[in-house]
Amino acid sequence: MFQSDLLHSKRILITGGGTGLGKAMAQRFLQLGATVYICGRREEVLQKTAADLSVHGPIHALACDVRNLDAVEAMIETIWKDGPLNILVNNAAGNFIARSEELSPRAWESVIGIVLLGTLHATMACGRRWLKAGHAAIVLSISATYAPVGSAYVVPSAVSKAGVEALTRSLAVEWGNRGIRMNAIAPGPIPTQGAFSRVLPRPELETLALDRNPMHRFGTTEELANLAAFLVSDGSSYINGEVVRMDGGEFLQGAGEFTALGRVLTDADWESLKPRKK
Repeated sequence: MFQSDLLHSKRILITGGGTGLGKAMAQRFLQLGATVYICGRREEVLQKTAADLSVHGPIHALACDVRNLDAVEAMIETIWKDGPLNILVNNAAGNFIARSEELSPRAWESVIGIVLLGTLHATMACGRRWLKAGHAAIVLSISATYAPVGSAYVVPSAVSKAGVEALTRSLAVEWGNRGIRMNAIAPGPIPTQGAFSRVLPRPELETLALDRNPMHRFGTTEELANLAAFLVSDGSSYINGEVVRMDGGEFLQGAGEFTALGRVLTDADWESLKPRKK
């Protein structure tokens, strides 16, 4: 689908790049000629991902908690020593299924801190440098299909993703005339390692999720990575301020991706979904 040099000479940072969607995007960007930086909280995971993907091209792993503004600034400063980034992908996320009244303030802060504040920290750290230098650039953020309408049982994530979309659209207007494009992808359910076991406590709930989708299937990390590659390439240079939904039509069939769980989960299921202390 793409020329092998589509992202040649592009320098890309992917937050939450060690696993899941972030890892898939990193692999695709490397295959298309980019130099990739990945960051996350778990250094051992990042290093393993970097080792796995290094066969495809130059990749650098940087441990960083995007909730911490000082840590983000230090990471960006380290990257800039080798030259400015061309592309930022805000992918770092945190989510869990829970009844909202049972969430502690710390649980709310954890999700909002990673998803919304983490996106803001990375975007502003890069944006200020790009604007000061008059450097054209691209920001791509990962949202969720329920961001514009909300969804029960993932309220901290819904609140955060809605903020990410507002940030994307707002800065697309504010920074567009200075050469910085802002877009987002809102993926539907895409199985990644460990993801479904965290949000679906019983196997039959996977069937329920499939029944919600007109295509009766889940998306793949490869499909997400290809869409991301297009949106950060020069081939999409007139797309700015858009949130591209990629969910097989699930959203059109019924808003609130997790809302139906209130009718099918038992008290025991809710108990099993509570975060465990590590």
